[in-house]
Amino acid sequence: MKKIIIAEDSSVIQNLTKKILEIQNFSITSVKNGQEVLEKLDAEDYDLILMDINMPKMDGMECAKAIRKMADPIKSKIPILAITGNAKNYSINDFKEVGINEYIPKPLNFDILVDKVKNYISSDD
Repeated sequence: MKKIIIAEDSSVIQNLTKKILEIQNFSITSVKNGQEVLEKLDAEDYDLILMDINMPKMDGMECAKAIRKMADPIKSKIPILAITGNAKNYSINDFKEVGINEYIPKPLNFDILVDKVKNYISSDD
């Protein structure tokens, strides 16, 4: 089963996203900030990260940069999908520069979310 980290400080969005992706047979770990993402990645392997940009302690941009600098060649290349309500503050180049593969605007369209997740990881194993 493919494993996804959802980093999102809104528990409503986190819980909805988790339920929808679990229906698709993904294993979900939820965290509230970028610092927790890095702790989880240190401990385990994951297939994808869904990351809110605006989070306390360490935001999504900082966290993405830190992930891309990880020594582990597999973990440093994990796909990162940003979830953001204010993408207007950033250009797609800003996201690419820190290593974010793609972003999904809020309010979330869950059909698009599931499609994008499946583009990066297929859950057929």
